[in-house]
Amino acid sequence: MTDDIAAGSPAYDIPSPTDGYAGDPAVRAEWDDRYADRRQLWSGRPNGALVAEVAGLTPGRVLDVGCGEGADAVWLAGGGWDVTAIEVSGVALERAAGHARDAGVAVHWVHAELTGAALPPASFDLVSAQYPALLRTPDAAAERALLAAVAPGGVLLLVHHAGMDTQPADEGGFDPADYVWPSMVADLLDDGWEVQVNERRPREAPDGGAGAHHTDDVVLRARRKQGNGEGSGTAKAGNGEGLPRVMSSWEPFVVPPAR
Repeated sequence: MTDDIAAGSPAYDIPSPTDGYAGDPAVRAEWDDRYADRRQLWSGRPNGALVAEVAGLTPGRVLDVGCGEGADAVWLAGGGWDVTAIEVSGVALERAAGHARDAGVAVHWVHAELTGAALPPASFDLVSAQYPALLRTPDAAAERALLAAVAPGGVLLLVHHAGMDTQPADEGGFDPADYVWPSMVADLLDDGWEVQVNERRPREAPDGGAGAHHTDDVVLRARRKQGNGEGSGTAKAGNGEGLPRVMSSWEPFVVPPAR
């Protein structure tokens, strides 16, 4: 999702497509409610760390994890990437699809949780997860799903709030211990991966200014080595569990470019 929250009046009567959703209905409902509370939740501009890290990469297939209202996905598509964008909220996806139409770009939209999506394994040249709200599980399913999606020679880019993982639960019920953080993904990388960036850095908001909610990011960028295909060195074993099962069929909904 895009991290920078946009101010705006509440939105009303926004439908949420639920047919074909793959994931926990409670997670979908929580995020649908959050998006429906505002006409625009995020800034509408691509995340600064994504813009910086993608510079120099050759456009190919990219998976945008937790795409929100589509700012990153639309920006990537405009730069020549073949974009698949996954999101739990149907409200957010409808907005994202509208932004893609307005920009005249095509994006493959997937209404699912990452761990429930029928994504083709080891087939994305870039997997981008910008401040994702991925729920933590004992088998590290979300972490492994991120790694499983990256093609040999491809790049995983995971960006999150620095220091959030060590914060206590707040009074509103948010507990950082429930979520996946870059350090957890980094711990799963074996010698089949080259860690290119793993650092804390000052955050640049999408407009180039200081971050509204935090001042620093943790940026993890890792390249999957060539020849490191599905089932070969994808991640360290953990809890006796392998990589998440990926369905063989996959037909994402495609929003065509505007005519």
